[in-house]
Amino acid sequence: MLLSPVGRVAGISGQYPLVQNMTVTEGGTANLTCRVEYNDNTSLQWSNPAQQTLFFGDKKALRDNRIELVHASWSELTISISDVTLSDEGMYTCSLFTMPVRTAKAYLTVLGVPEKPEIDGLTKPVMEGDKITLTCITQGSKPAADLRWFRNDKEIKGAKEVNASGKTFTVRNFLQLHVDRSDDGVAYTCKVDHVALTQTPQQATEVLEVHYAPRVEIIHSLAVPQEGQYLRLECVSKGNPSPDPVMWTKDGGELPDLERMIVEGRELIFTSLNKTDNGTYRCEASNHLGTSSAEYVLYVYDPNAVGQHGTDHALIGGVVAVVVFVTLCLIIVLGRYLARHKGTYLTNEAKGADDAPDADTAIINAEGNHAHTEEKKEYFI
Repeated sequence: MLLSPVGRVAGISGQYPLVQNMTVTEGGTANLTCRVEYNDNTSLQWSNPAQQTLFFGDKKALRDNRIELVHASWSELTISISDVTLSDEGMYTCSLFTMPVRTAKAYLTVLGVPEKPEIDGLTKPVMEGDKITLTCITQGSKPAADLRWFRNDKEIKGAKEVNASGKTFTVRNFLQLHVDRSDDGVAYTCKVDHVALTQTPQQATEVLEVHYAPRVEIIHSLAVPQEGQYLRLECVSKGNPSPDPVMWTKDGGELPDLERMIVEGRELIFTSLNKTDNGTYRCEASNHLGTSSAEYVLYVYDPNAVGQHGTDHALIGGVVAVVVFVTLCLIIVLGRYLARHKGTYLTNEAKGADDAPDADTAIINAEGNHAHTEEKKEYFI
């Protein structure tokens, strides 16, 4: 029950009634109180929105079992209205019978409690790929309630529609879904928020059951299967309805050796591998919506060969590294040689170019001059 103060109504000789506005939930009880600070034994009266007198002092005037006297004195008149309905809403008047009569008005607001929501538009089961619209509806709210959608615990947005129905409102919220397998087992909840719901909000929940074709994959227990080892192949199939049982084949035919190849539920077990187990193994799962399969190519290695191959690979890698290193060294040496030879050729050509008719003669002349210079140096020393 909510109260809000109403301004004073002043009167002669300081006599005036005091009242308060009130808000009550439909079905609750409203207490209407009228007080007078200064009263010279003048009677108080409460009347309803239809101007029917409810109580005149402590005298009941209207035959309504829901209306009772709470307190009556020269300074206060309090009455109660139980099991309040929407029709009780309106302006109530407290009158102080002085000359002239002074009045104060209190407005009684009645909140319409929304009904528990319902979810329409869902048929079970739903097929993967279907497009459906879930409709959440609640009636009887005043003011209009708010509806919210949740996918498990996460809020999602719908489309709201509000229609007036007399003094109350009918509210709908539409949620469009493009169903896929991830929706299987998901709870879609519609919650009602309203000022009249002071405790846990009302809600409705629907859990989707989605049917979809299976998907299959094979999980193996060994990365490099070797002779004599134990190998387990698991056929993991996901579908609704569950695709049971699964079917194992080898190279397009039945399993050849059921003594060493054991089928346990979705698993194919090899107790001791050998070369004859090499081949392509296929797992197939079906339900009324489709069939799916997966393949695993099994090659059984010789344990000794696996170790030798590892040594050979290491040796080959070392040889390749040495060859690459030597090649790089040769490229560097050759580059330096070519660069130096080119520099000598250009220098000699320049030295003998003055007296030579061509480049070759210039180089020869330059070498001769160089030798002559060296002879001179030796002679001087």
